[in-house]
Amino acid sequence: MTLLKSTTRHVHILAAEVVDETLVPSPNRLTLDVDPDNEFTWTPAALEKVFTRFEELVSGYAGADLTDYTLRRIGSDLEHLIRALLQAGEISYNLESRVLNYSMGYPRLAPQE
Repeated sequence: MTLLKSTTRHVHILAAEVVDETLVPSPNRLTLDVDPDNEFTWTPAALEKVFTRFEELVSGYAGADLTDYTLRRIGSDLEHLIRALLQAGEISYNLESRVLNYSMGYPRLAPQE
C-alpha cells in the first residue's frame, strides 16, 4: 500500500498511523502534523482549534473515497484557519525558527509613538 498524503507549508496529512515511531500506511486512519517547521508559536487553545477543525472536516467526508484530492481540500481549509489564527493574534511567528520566510505575510508591528 502506498502512502496517501497531502502536504502544505504548515499542514501534513497522512493516511497512516504512528506505530513505534514509524509511519504505517492505513486506509482507516489519518495523521495530522501541524507546523512541522515550527514557523509559529502556538498556544494549546490555538492548536486545539486546528485539531478540532481537522476532525470536523474529516467527519464531513465520512463515507467518501479517501483520495489525495480530499486530503488537499482538508489541508487547504486548515491553512486558511492557520492564517486566520495568525491575523487574529492567536498565534505568532516563531522568531527562533530556523527559517523566517513569513509565508503568511509580514508580522504586524505595533506603531511606535
